[in-house]
Amino acid sequence: MTGLYYEEFTVGETIEHARRRTVSEADNQRFCDMTMNQQPLHLDAAFASDTPFGERLVNGLYTLSLAVGVSIPETTDGTIVANLSYDSVEHPNPVFHGDTIRARSTVTDKRETSDGERGIVTMHVEAFKLVDDGDDVLVCEFDRTALSLKRPDAE
Repeated sequence: MTGLYYEEFTVGETIEHARRRTVSEADNQRFCDMTMNQQPLHLDAAFASDTPFGERLVNGLYTLSLAVGVSIPETTDGTIVANLSYDSVEHPNPVFHGDTIRARSTVTDKRETSDGERGIVTMHVEAFKLVDDGDDVLVCEFDRTALSLKRPDAE
């Protein structure tokens, strides 16, 4: 396990996630197929060429899911009970095939459950596409709230 127990999260802490992923056309196609989202803006090159973007966009829910996925090792890998919510989701800039995505999470809140046996942690997650000049572009941000295990008592 690489995830953090409830006690190990610190409000205000920012975690830069090590994993990145370059999004392929196949990733986008499979995600759209699995979710039955046949929006032509994601799948039809001719249709998308006539939009202000000029090309197909990666499905925004894939971008959100990818941001969660790359954040797991340093946050909740093996220490989560459940994701409780994803709130305030925004997609300020598009993602295209070939873009490489990275993420960071900032712990914004934490509290014990009413029974004191677990904890609730809220993180603001930001996903960026890497650009050549190093000034990465924000493509998705949201608040993720997770129910976390507390550290087992040492015996």
